[in-house]
Amino acid sequence: MPHPAAQERMPVFVAWRELRFARGRFVLIGAVVALITLLVGFLSGLTGGLAAQNISAVLQLPGDRIVLQEPTSGSASFATSTLDPDTIDTWEQAAGVESAVPVGITQSRASVTGTDEPTGVALFGMPTADADNDTNALLSLSPTSDDEVGLSSGAASDLGADVGDTITITGNDYTVASIGDDLWYSHTPVIALTPDAWAQANAAVGGTGEPTVLAVSGTADWTAVAAQTDTVADTTLTSLTALETFRSEIGSLALMIAMLFGVSALVVGAFFTVWTMQRAGDIAVLKALGATTGSLVRDALGQALVVLIAGIGVGIAAVVGFGTLAGQALPFVISPLTTLAPAVVMALLGLAGAAFALRTVTTADPLTALGSNR
Repeated sequence: MPHPAAQERMPVFVAWRELRFARGRFVLIGAVVALITLLVGFLSGLTGGLAAQNISAVLQLPGDRIVLQEPTSGSASFATSTLDPDTIDTWEQAAGVESAVPVGITQSRASVTGTDEPTGVALFGMPTADADNDTNALLSLSPTSDDEVGLSSGAASDLGADVGDTITITGNDYTVASIGDDLWYSHTPVIALTPDAWAQANAAVGGTGEPTVLAVSGTADWTAVAAQTDTVADTTLTSLTALETFRSEIGSLALMIAMLFGVSALVVGAFFTVWTMQRAGDIAVLKALGATTGSLVRDALGQALVVLIAGIGVGIAAVVGFGTLAGQALPFVISPLTTLAPAVVMALLGLAGAAFALRTVTTADPLTALGSNR
């Protein structure tokens, strides 16, 4: 009878031997894992990039709650919300409210004065940042004069404008006072105006000139004040569902990513199921020689983990490489959330798929190896 330590080492020896002498099979499944990781990682990076171009400006709204008009039917929407002076005044006077910043949002077109190359932009009208929020990337764009604008870096790039240049919006000329961070709203770069200038521009494109949202900070009774004013007061993250493009776009991409995760688990599970069935005789021999079920399970999962790590590593490297190139033409984000997070999920789902293949390991009959059924 082999020594207990030798019994534990036998499965490990067999596992590494199979990895060396059956390289073709393992390279094949590793390549499949790498391709799935590439697809998942690329979709994750694209999803992150598209999300940033949809919501980055909204995430910078300076408040604990984002107040939107509640429609008579349907759900609140940034596209249709308007807040009248009475509603704004009620929120400003509500108990527990520390600050309420009205922000106007509308989409229009802008061009460098004297050119005929208009660019789609998002116009944000809001007061200039004060000492309490002078680090806010959105508020810091707001100019101090009605004939000036602040450009996000995306708007400056699309327009080809620099500080001191003159741009035309809805027939009026404005001087570029500053260029700030890369902020987007519904896939259009942000241009900041003063509240009065924004109201004029909004009226020119068919709006009412009234603010779109109210960024409120404090500890008010949000539900009560919202009911009193026929508004909806959501956290910044929750308010993102009021962007129709964000809901449809991210929902579709997230569904594809989830399906790819499911496919990865099925593919890895199917491979190791077939592989384990093919080595059923070897497993039975190992059990007949005294190898424990636990050591065999660790052997099978360790084998799967080696293949997964190799395949996922290659896939993530490809994501970073292709993502760097794609980022020059597409909205693509390379971050731990779009690389490491998918890699961890892929590894866990792959191991879960491999775990389903272990029934042969746990139920193998040692007598089979001795020819009792031959």
